[in-house]
Amino acid sequence: MKVHHITYPSKLPIPDEAGYALAVGFFDGLHKGHQQLINEAIRSSQENHLRAAVMTFDPHPSVVLGGKKEDIFYITPLNQKLELLEQQGVDDVFVVRFTSNFASLTPEAFIQQFVLDLNVKHVIAGFDFSFGAFGKGNMELMKKYASDNLEVTVIPKFTKDEEKVSSTRIRNELKAGNMQLVCDLLGRPFQLDGVVVHGDKRGRTIQFPTANVEPDEGQFIPAVGVYAVRMQVQDEWFDGVCNVGYKPTVQNSQKVSIEVHLFDFNRDIYGEQVRIHWYEPIRKEQKFPSLEALKEQIAKDKDQAIAYLAARPL
Repeated sequence: MKVHHITYPSKLPIPDEAGYALAVGFFDGLHKGHQQLINEAIRSSQENHLRAAVMTFDPHPSVVLGGKKEDIFYITPLNQKLELLEQQGVDDVFVVRFTSNFASLTPEAFIQQFVLDLNVKHVIAGFDFSFGAFGKGNMELMKKYASDNLEVTVIPKFTKDEEKVSSTRIRNELKAGNMQLVCDLLGRPFQLDGVVVHGDKRGRTIQFPTANVEPDEGQFIPAVGVYAVRMQVQDEWFDGVCNVGYKPTVQNSQKVSIEVHLFDFNRDIYGEQVRIHWYEPIRKEQKFPSLEALKEQIAKDKDQAIAYLAARPL
């Protein structure tokens, strides 16, 4: 898969002679709704002998245009997004740097420079996709440019339980800790990447050593609580139980931590890059009267996670 980083106006790509079937959007989460657009681009590319392409933007427009602070925390950071797109079978990804200059483009200029001049033969976007200065461009305007050389497809709203599947909805479910629904909306487990760092090593004193994971910058962290997870370490997957929270029983920290206890695991993995897949929420984080009570509860959490994950093989 080719990745083209575009900075407007100084670094525009040379179009491919074959042309592109292009799915365009921010695509945070690459959820089931997004996958419809991308699958349509792949289908069209195969049918019309084009290259299957995706256009996305970095950073999130809210960083440049202003907006809610949590919008800069991504369900799928760019590196994850590129990896998932390659797995899906995309040929080219155009990563457009979202700057003030780019944001000031008129809708017509966006269509000319980022669709027509790029030799896009088929452009695919969601019904609510907007573009150009102040978001004034929409797919009705895009359709006006349709011709024998440009096909335009608008993908309708994709719903689950009569509610639109969207990145905003998934963020809200992550905040609530509804991990099973998140997995259903994404079509895969929620994923978080990070590095194993040194913690207080208190878990060892109660026979439940944990890997303290510092998440990569900009990732959305699920709600405080205990979860059944799998963690990838050195290309191997291990079942485990994860606590997201402030450790009220032993420390009452001011900073949220991510601690994973892996089953039947005894390695020194400090400094390792790891990946966590999140599955079943087990319980909320709580304060226990003693370390012994905490130890007893973790044992129960572990048993519940083992039973859940045993029924869901890799």
